[in-house]
Amino acid sequence: MKLFVSEGNPHCLKVLAALEISGVKCDVQHSNHEEKVVPFLSRPTLPVLHLPSGQFLFSPNAICQYLFEVSGKQTSKQSHQWLEWEATELQPALMHALHLVAVQGKTDSAKALEAPLSFLEQNLSKKTTAFLTAETAEVADIVLWAALYPAFLENGLKIGELKSTRSWFEGVGVLPACKASAQSVFKGKGLEALKGYLQKQPAPHGPQAQHKDSHIGSSGSPAESEDSDRVMTQEEIEAAAQIWNQKIDCQSRPERKHPILPEKGKRNVLITSALPYVNNVPHLGNIIGCVLSADVFARYGRQRGWNLLYICGTDEYGTATENKAREEGLTPQQICDKYHAIHTSIYKWFQIDFDFFGRTTTQRQTEIAQDIFWRLNERGFLQEDTVEQLRCESCERFLADRFVEGVCPFCQYPEARGDQCDKCGRLINAVELKEPQCKVCKQTPVIRCSKHLFLDLPKLEGSLEQWLERSFSTGDWTTNARNITRSWLRDGLKPRCITRDLQWGTPVPHPDFAGKVFYVWFDAPIGYLSITANYTDQWEKWWKNPQEVELYNFMAKDNVPFHSVVFPCSLLGAQDNYTLVNSLVATEYLNYEDTKFSKSRGVGVFGDMAKDTGIPSDVWRFYLLYLRPEGQDAAFSWADMALKNNSELLNNLGNFINRAGMFVSKFFEGVVPQVTLQEEDKRLLAQVGWELKQYIQLLDKVRIRDALKCILNISRHGNQYIQVNEPWKKIKGGDTDRQRAGTVTAVSVNMAVLLSAMLEPYMPTVSETIRAQLQAPPATSHVMLQGEGNFVCSLPAGHRIGTVSPLFQKLEAEQIESLKKRFGGQQDEEETPKKQSQTINQNNAAPKPSAPSAAVVPEAPVKADLELAKQLAAAVAEQGDKVRALKAQKAEKAVIGEEVAKLLELKKQLALAEGKNPEPSPQKGKKK
Repeated sequence: MKLFVSEGNPHCLKVLAALEISGVKCDVQHSNHEEKVVPFLSRPTLPVLHLPSGQFLFSPNAICQYLFEVSGKQTSKQSHQWLEWEATELQPALMHALHLVAVQGKTDSAKALEAPLSFLEQNLSKKTTAFLTAETAEVADIVLWAALYPAFLENGLKIGELKSTRSWFEGVGVLPACKASAQSVFKGKGLEALKGYLQKQPAPHGPQAQHKDSHIGSSGSPAESEDSDRVMTQEEIEAAAQIWNQKIDCQSRPERKHPILPEKGKRNVLITSALPYVNNVPHLGNIIGCVLSADVFARYGRQRGWNLLYICGTDEYGTATENKAREEGLTPQQICDKYHAIHTSIYKWFQIDFDFFGRTTTQRQTEIAQDIFWRLNERGFLQEDTVEQLRCESCERFLADRFVEGVCPFCQYPEARGDQCDKCGRLINAVELKEPQCKVCKQTPVIRCSKHLFLDLPKLEGSLEQWLERSFSTGDWTTNARNITRSWLRDGLKPRCITRDLQWGTPVPHPDFAGKVFYVWFDAPIGYLSITANYTDQWEKWWKNPQEVELYNFMAKDNVPFHSVVFPCSLLGAQDNYTLVNSLVATEYLNYEDTKFSKSRGVGVFGDMAKDTGIPSDVWRFYLLYLRPEGQDAAFSWADMALKNNSELLNNLGNFINRAGMFVSKFFEGVVPQVTLQEEDKRLLAQVGWELKQYIQLLDKVRIRDALKCILNISRHGNQYIQVNEPWKKIKGGDTDRQRAGTVTAVSVNMAVLLSAMLEPYMPTVSETIRAQLQAPPATSHVMLQGEGNFVCSLPAGHRIGTVSPLFQKLEAEQIESLKKRFGGQQDEEETPKKQSQTINQNNAAPKPSAPSAAVVPEAPVKADLELAKQLAAAVAEQGDKVRALKAQKAEKAVIGEEVAKLLELKKQLALAEGKNPEPSPQKGKKK
């Protein structure tokens, strides 16, 4: 590992201090400011950390965080927030102030720092710890101290008293590591030491120029820390103009041919999304945490030309399925069939482009799971033990982990599950819970003994740690995934039970354990393998080929330990050359407004409801990806969704693309005009090309949310470009003005094609619509994303475009308020028939005698027809799509009414086929 730094570079102060404090062994090489260390960057950047894997880290904050984490020092959530604040708020203001005083010699530069320093002072005055977030210095202390060091020099900026800030600053500054680093970078010269470095940097914009939407991720990626109005060098400007004029074949687009198999010499990428549990309808948080995030990365990888396979499916075994079947009066298999169809329909509407979406209730699952079991058993990685379990005498069964709740023995959280506490994250044995309760009947269970098999995790711990060290250093694991995994290892691994006393599951083949099934968290991840095996009988080319295959797992953070510890241990112990995860990508949680999603309480939007809101799936995708909880929990907000739709999609992105196309249609009869590039145009090409490079660098690192901001930055540049040049005025002038109008129009419409390519992973329908309206060559999205990115002229002079129309519609306040009320837990539709009946009785509004509680308890059971129900469920989904399409097209009411009637009739038939009474529950009378 080698760290490249330079004298007089304030950013190097951070990394040198972090290196000293962390104690990590690393070579330090002093370079000059103009030395190009990272070969793929267009301009010199320091500091740079060159990793043993050959990868480069070139964001100071990311380097600091990496050094701390390598040394075993975790980055707390509060530290993440401070790092984000430093990069987005403090650093831009600070660099502006330093440039003013050190380069321009101005004396009033401290004004630029008033707002961030005031914020820091307020927070430090309230702290109860010696440092920012703890009693010892964390990475955030080092980063903020180093950033502020030039401002607090004797001859530095003239800042105010800031008593709490100065006290904290001095406390960090006395650390030997900080003293030594300051001497190494500044050499006792004060601000004069920075002059040489600052003079070679683009003039920074003041804080007021910062975009209100700009966002820095918790790891401080370099792409986000640069201003979107970055000053381009002459070299970059000329290079962009040369790329623009390159002749590239945009006609032939690579086709996907199944089955997709690894190929030698290609980048073979296998993507899995955490298998959604079959009996739950996924809510927005489930969708963004797993399948949607993976879909964006998969679509992007295909554009980049990777040989890629995206696999997912429903996880169908376990107690939850048994219980759901009991609730609905169906068999577990019928429940799985019903909800698998629901999941498939939801993901289809959200445009999740799986290569194969399967399920775990298959013969392949049994074969592969039992093979791994026997291999573990033969190699001595399984052990027997008699365990105490909770049994509900009322329900007459042993309680699975998810069906017992109680008080956590570690943090006293009152709603801890039988396997893990959601608050403190500690693993729990169900019998350790205080005041346990059966979640089904609310009775107190009793303890009984049962013989089970355990995976001997302690015996596999050494192999696991060696593999993790390699995977951490070469892959793109999210910070939360690394931290959760390290916490498990730090506490020491314990044997993990892999069998359960259930009926619905993969049977344990050992004769001494007949009648038992595999525990879902041993069995479910094997579903990735079995689903691939159901896709192709050559599945082992993906799953037993670690030398040629890169595996990416996408999930929410609660699934991390089972994918980073338990499942890898199963595969390592099987000793069959299995492909293990290279990059584990985990999100934090997405909440709904100020609460949690709850289907039973009618709170939040679930997958089967989103399509009934009238909002296109691309808009849902955009907003979920815009607020993707990458560094910390996020919350869905109707008001914010409307704001982002109306400002970013309608007024920014849609406005620019529509104007560009309309100018071609209106002023040039639908034909792209000639281009004569001026310096201003070349500078724009360079700026757009730079954003494209950032987009690629971010998505290569699975920074999905931050890459989306690059798209919006480009359309923002485009709108400014059009406003400044006013082609609608110049087209009415002389030849020179008309030529200028043509150039601006042609450049803009080509920017629209680039945007369609960058939007394809995020908003596939919008992307396709843009290309169709502009009649863009089919392979543009593939060509422009090759290498570091190519903003080429894909619509040359003479190209005829199609009909241009608006891409987005405004979300009105009344519409949003109605949706907020509908999904806020106030609607009656989500109440159970029993609750509805109670409400009616409480309001003295008894049902009419002609309709006694038939909707609640049918007079006679109706026999279910599984096969018919399956067919009708698909027909209902198809007819529902048809009705929504007609409404979106604003078809005649009579036509819509006819199709709605068909839909209602199909729903009645489906209810009968499922053994339910199709008559609706009695409703309250409407107010007049």
